[in-house]
Amino acid sequence: MKIWIDGKEANQENRVGSGQYAFEVIRNLEKIDQENEYTILLPSPPLPDLPKTRKNWKYRVLKPGRLWTRITLPTALYLTRNKPDLIFSPTHYIPRFSPVKRICTIFDLAYLHFPEMFAPRDLWQLKNWTKFSAEFADKILAISEFTKKDIMKNYDVDPEKITVTPLGFDRELFKPVRDRKKIVKVLMKYRIREPFITYIGTIQPRKNLVRLMEAFSRIDYTPGVSTQSSAGLHTVGGTLQLVVVGKTNERGRKGWMFEDILKTPKQLGIETQVNFTGFVPTEDLPALLSASTMFVLPSLWEGFGIPVLEAMACGAPVVVASVSSLPEVAGKAGVLVDPYSVESISKAIESLLKDEKFRQKKVQLGLEQAKKFSWEDCARKTLEVFKHGFI
Repeated sequence: MKIWIDGKEANQENRVGSGQYAFEVIRNLEKIDQENEYTILLPSPPLPDLPKTRKNWKYRVLKPGRLWTRITLPTALYLTRNKPDLIFSPTHYIPRFSPVKRICTIFDLAYLHFPEMFAPRDLWQLKNWTKFSAEFADKILAISEFTKKDIMKNYDVDPEKITVTPLGFDRELFKPVRDRKKIVKVLMKYRIREPFITYIGTIQPRKNLVRLMEAFSRIDYTPGVSTQSSAGLHTVGGTLQLVVVGKTNERGRKGWMFEDILKTPKQLGIETQVNFTGFVPTEDLPALLSASTMFVLPSLWEGFGIPVLEAMACGAPVVVASVSSLPEVAGKAGVLVDPYSVESISKAIESLLKDEKFRQKKVQLGLEQAKKFSWEDCARKTLEVFKHGFI
C-alpha cells in the first residue's frame, strides 16, 4: 500500500499541539511499519529529528505556498502518475480536492462551544476547514471518545467513519526524576522555588488560567506541613508558588489574549507567587514535574490533554476539570473540579496539600494510568485504519 502523509505540521521546531502529534505519529509509523510505502510531503527539507530516508520511507518537498491544502497538495496528487492509495492529514484540514482516499485527525471542537475565545481569523479557519473535513474525509481519527461524540453530534457523522486513537507521550523521557542535582539545576534555570504547583499549556482563555489564579490566591494551608513530591520530601513553608509554563514573550505562536491573563496576578496581589516561565524545552519538563507538588489543568475544554499524562508519569498528582476529555484521560487518578467554580478548584488543590496519604494514593494511581497510553499504540491504531478502514 502506498501512503502519503502531509508532514507540514511535523516539520517545525518547538512543536506543540498538532505539531507534536504529527511528529510522533510519523516517527512511530516509521518504527512499526516496514511493509507499506510512505511518502511524507513537506514545504521545506525535513528537520534532522524526523526519521531518516530508507526503503519504503521517503520525503518529497513541494513548492511552498500559502495555499498548501487548496492548491499544493491537490496538484501533487492529481499530477502524480503512480498515485498513493490514500493521503493522511494529521490535522483537521484535508486537501480540498483529491483523487484518492483522505484521512484526517480532529482534535476537538472547542471553537464551536467557545467561539469568543478564538481570534477571528483562527475561528473562521477552524469552522471552515473542520466542517469540510468532517464531511468529505473518508475516515476521521478522533483523539478521544469525547471528541468522537462531539463530532457525531455537531456534524452528523456516521460513527463508523470515526476511529478513536488516543494520544501518547514520550515514555522514555517522562518518568520520575530522583536526581536532586538535576532537579535543582532545572528549578534554578526558571527561578522556581519549592513548593510549587504546575500548569503547562498555552496561555489562552479556554485554559481557565484566570480562575486557576483566583483559586490559588484563596488557598489556605499551614506553613511547615511536610509534603512529598516524586523528587523527595520538602516542607510547605514560606510561600507556595504557581508555575505557569507556556509561551509569553518569545517570538512565535503564543496563546490568544495572553496579555490579559498576564495582568491577573498583579490584580489579585499575588504577582510574587506566580511564575510565568515562558516556553520550557521538553527535556526540562520531567525534572520540573517530578519536583512539583501537583499539576493542575482546569481547562474549560480539551480534546485530550497530553500534559496530564506527562505529569502522572513523573509522579505528580493531577487536578483536572470534570468536563470534556479530561476525566477520560486522568481516570481514577484525577482530582476532578468544576472548572467554573473558583472554590472547587481551590478546595481540590488544598486537599492534596493537606492530606499526604490522599496525595500519595493519587500519585500511584497516576503512574498506573499513564501506562495505558503510548505514541506507539496511537500509531498502531492509525495504521489499522490505513489497512482496514475501507473494507
